[in-house]
Amino acid sequence: MAREPDAALNEARADPVWPAPPPAFSIMGLALVAALAVYPFIFTGTFSHHVMIMIFLHAIMAQSWNVIAGMSGQISLGQAVFFGLGAYASATLYIKWGITPWLGLFAGMAISALVAAAIGIPTLRLRGHYFAIATLIIGISFQIIFQRWEWIGAASGIWLPIERATPWFSLQFHATKLPYYYLSFGLCAIAFATVWLLQRSRLGMRLLAVRDEPQAAQSLGIDIAWHKVIAFMISGAMMAAAGTFFAQYVLVIDPDRVFNLEISVLALLMAVLGGAGTLWGPALGAAILVPLSEYTRIWFGGTGGAIDLLIYGVLILLICVYQPRGLLAMVTERLRRRGQRHE
Repeated sequence: MAREPDAALNEARADPVWPAPPPAFSIMGLALVAALAVYPFIFTGTFSHHVMIMIFLHAIMAQSWNVIAGMSGQISLGQAVFFGLGAYASATLYIKWGITPWLGLFAGMAISALVAAAIGIPTLRLRGHYFAIATLIIGISFQIIFQRWEWIGAASGIWLPIERATPWFSLQFHATKLPYYYLSFGLCAIAFATVWLLQRSRLGMRLLAVRDEPQAAQSLGIDIAWHKVIAFMISGAMMAAAGTFFAQYVLVIDPDRVFNLEISVLALLMAVLGGAGTLWGPALGAAILVPLSEYTRIWFGGTGGAIDLLIYGVLILLICVYQPRGLLAMVTERLRRRGQRHE
């Protein structure tokens, strides 16, 4: 006799798929939030603010990749598509029609979600490296299209006009980076809260089943392709939000910058380094790799002499060999062992 759906759901909640973190994690989390809130008043240098803004931005990007790959098991190499769409959507709306980037943010997220659905419906039936190759080709195609689209500047890109009279309307702050800091902090918090809720929802549990046991999930009536499309849409919308913020932060965008394959690869590297499929793994990966990139540029000039990329490669190699689940898994295991010793 089949169990009642409510009974099965209560049983699943009693034995959660996403185990509660060690108590030390909750204390550390609260302390971290408090530290980040006061950080710009302790470290007042412009570069210190810039590094943290980049960490928040890249944490959103890594979390975006984590939704499609870490939660549904599809390796995407085309996340830059949504980053670029978010950047171009808000910038174009502001330049052509004077629409505030606040509305451009939601427009970019909606456009990216629709494009993700259009891409995902035919391609998410592919598995493994076939889907990765498909997203890679699509990402390159978008870059070529925008390089030749004269209406939005083609290869020259878009330069947002400087606006000092209405900073909050235009999302341009020239006197200080503090507003950028708290805006990026807020966007990052929203992105991570969204994933936290997603992990604990019925949809999140189904995505986990699709990732780990697709045949079993399909036998239980779960539409695998449709759930992957939903995850891809959420992922695309999150990446578009990061792209919109980036456009307002640098005020200059072009296809080579915002549709670059490096954006997709960095999002992947950060999530894998920290721990793909976990909530805080992308943040940990961003907190390690972004300062590494920024400081090598200071020490070696220009793009850092590609030293950061070499270190990235070594770190990922070590993670793949010694801790495939990422640095967060290593930290969590040590905290659990320490807690068991004190019991």
